[in-house]
Amino acid sequence: MAAALLTGVAFGAALVASGVFQPAVITAQLKLDDFRMLQSFLTAAAASGIVVSAFQLSGHTKLPPRRYSSLGLFSFFDGNLIGGLLLGAGMAFAGSCPGTVLAQVGAGSPSSYATLGGGIIGGLAWTGFLEQWTRSSASQSGSRDAKRPLTVGELLGLHPSMAALLLQALMSLAVLSLLTFTNQASVQSLVPPVTGGLLISVTQLVSLALRRSTLGTSKAFEDVAQYILQAVGLSKGPLPQSQNLIMATGVALGGFLLSVAYPSVASGPKPAISSAASAFGGFLMVVGARLAGGCTSGHGISGTSLSSLSSLLTTGAMLAGGMATAAFLSY
Repeated sequence: MAAALLTGVAFGAALVASGVFQPAVITAQLKLDDFRMLQSFLTAAAASGIVVSAFQLSGHTKLPPRRYSSLGLFSFFDGNLIGGLLLGAGMAFAGSCPGTVLAQVGAGSPSSYATLGGGIIGGLAWTGFLEQWTRSSASQSGSRDAKRPLTVGELLGLHPSMAALLLQALMSLAVLSLLTFTNQASVQSLVPPVTGGLLISVTQLVSLALRRSTLGTSKAFEDVAQYILQAVGLSKGPLPQSQNLIMATGVALGGFLLSVAYPSVASGPKPAISSAASAFGGFLMVVGARLAGGCTSGHGISGTSLSSLSSLLTTGAMLAGGMATAAFLSY
């Protein structure tokens, strides 16, 4: 319990310190106006890859790669693509993601409460009926995963460490190329984007050391929904463990503590996002994350740290969906 709370507090504080929790930063990134978010994101993923590889090689953790998510529609990874697209679209509507919304709530971001409410409704929709609809196809896909490469290393015939090193090098080069595009005056932050990404990777280290598990937040919305459905008598069976909810609470607490200690980090530009758009975005991003089997942190940072092909597919779809939706909303 303490480990989950501490991990959450560290994650929330890192998101706020880097400035990437700000809705303005997220929407500006998806509009390709400011590359601060992508710099932090890629730095966090690359540095997390080093951390995860070290823990895997030491034997402290034995984490499997992320599996594909299939809806049985057109491909064994269609759930990753569709889920990623929905997740990205939700991010564009709300200026948030399943992890940052928790830090936004803690820091008092005005649009975050509607986003959180929409996310909880998305969790209810997923737990109430969407999960049942996808379960059969997903289990059939899972039985065939052993015949397909799950990681970059398996796809290219490389040792896992070499594959991880290749990904880290590519992401590092991408960060270096993006540094030119950053508008440093767009938002207040305690640290530069790259430093913020490194702080997020330190949170990954804390999570692995204390919990033997990687970062991820969208499952908490599913767990909240399960508690609600059982409370109103619409679901039976064992309640989920509280670890995900404790970590989610920690993320909000970390955001709150840092915004109190440094009020300037929460005083950045506030984009005009209506409550309806925030709630709709929250709904889309949680449903999308559960369809894909992970969110921005679960797939984008943790899954890529394990060189998971499903995570790379989901992350690519997320960015594509977010940018396309942002362009549509700006039209």
